[in-house]
Amino acid sequence: MELVRATNRSVRLRNRAALLTKLFLDGPLTRQDLVRSTGLSQPAVSNVVSDLIEEGLVAEAGAAESDGGRPSMMLRMAPRFAFVVGVDVGETRVRVELFDFAMTLLASVEYPLDPARTEPAEVAGHVLTGIDAVTGEAGVAPADVLGVGIGVSGVVTQGEHAVVDAQALGWDRVPLEQLIATGTDLPLHIDNGAKTLGQAEMWFGAGRGARHAVFALVGSGVGAAVVTGGVTYRGASSSAGEWGHTTLVYGGRPCRCGARGCLEAYVGAEAIIDRYREARGGRPVPGEDEESQLTALLDAAATTETARRVLDETAAYLGAGVANLINLFNPERVVLGGWAAMALGDLLPAIREAAGRQALRQPYEQASIELCRLGVDAVALGAATLPIARFLADGGLRR
Repeated sequence: MELVRATNRSVRLRNRAALLTKLFLDGPLTRQDLVRSTGLSQPAVSNVVSDLIEEGLVAEAGAAESDGGRPSMMLRMAPRFAFVVGVDVGETRVRVELFDFAMTLLASVEYPLDPARTEPAEVAGHVLTGIDAVTGEAGVAPADVLGVGIGVSGVVTQGEHAVVDAQALGWDRVPLEQLIATGTDLPLHIDNGAKTLGQAEMWFGAGRGARHAVFALVGSGVGAAVVTGGVTYRGASSSAGEWGHTTLVYGGRPCRCGARGCLEAYVGAEAIIDRYREARGGRPVPGEDEESQLTALLDAAATTETARRVLDETAAYLGAGVANLINLFNPERVVLGGWAAMALGDLLPAIREAAGRQALRQPYEQASIELCRLGVDAVALGAATLPIARFLADGGLRR
């Protein structure tokens, strides 16, 4: 008897997970839409939806258009059921954002970091301060926050507590989750920033509808998330996707990771600015930070051959890097994201052309190369989906 009850419960949880995921990603939908898209029976959908409405997880959203007969009621996730926090731990700032359950941005705050010295304790402090700031601004009680998702540079090893290795930051086995957990009881979910960007773009942006895609994050550094069969590929210890540390030029420019000739040493924002400084005969690049310096380079390209040449070289290097992704993974789409990629968006035609010269013809013709659609908030937005993904997979039950 116990076995039957356990089996019935597991089936019901699977049904709840399927319906909640469909409503979250594609809602609002009618009950009949859910029957067609999930393959569940009409009674199963009706029973589960009734429970979800009673629990406050799902709400009715008005009647659907009808050609006659009784109109069907549209269903959607209840926006105020719960809230999530998304954090983007970059190399120059920590961005903390609060979203409702419809992924509407409610509050946001940023804290600058010194890229020359990014201390884990300082990062943890900014995350905790940011959580208090955004929930306070929106008037959201901690008990109503489902969890905190954090996207961070480097390799994130999952376990009882997530540990971060980031050679470029000088982080070696940093227990970031434990550092943050000392100041909050909220559930924490930590992953690599390129992977959270990839999840955001798969759910809401340029990756929707794709089963095989690569999401390249170009900021101060460079990373990637590889999605195959709709699932992010992680490798043996979750370090898959360190695209920035693939070799572009053997024995080439020194990289922050300690190797030479890495892609990041040519197309990361820090490297682009450094190449521009060298091209200017060592004269400093105008601007107070990487973003303003990259803007100065882009502005100068309209009038100076030196700046134009640096950007042309950058497009060629990025195109070669994209070609490597295409040859290795045969994706349907390659999506370029991150603040530096967005700033370099006008180079996209040249990047495509360079990738076409370097990639094998057939996989290149099968792939589209485009910019991300969610802008500079994609990492934080994707991080905020981490607690939601766990919640949906659990059938809408809090752990």
